[in-house]
Amino acid sequence: MNKESFSPSLDSQNLSASASGVANNKSYAVKYLCANCSSKVVLIRGDPVRCKECGHRVLYKERANYTVQFSAR
Repeated sequence: MNKESFSPSLDSQNLSASASGVANNKSYAVKYLCANCSSKVVLIRGDPVRCKECGHRVLYKERANYTVQFSAR
């Protein structure tokens, strides 16, 4: 089989795109708390790091809702 006659399937193209770090138009929102006014701010990649209510630039990431337990040896 020659390189010219080989055409990869769609699944392998999706795998190579995800392996190279190319996003499939999915944006993940992250929740933050403003340090000044304590309002909840949702930011998406590319948004400026600024509170939408008061304009303050210090934001804290919200804690996870699940319990994390580590085993010490």
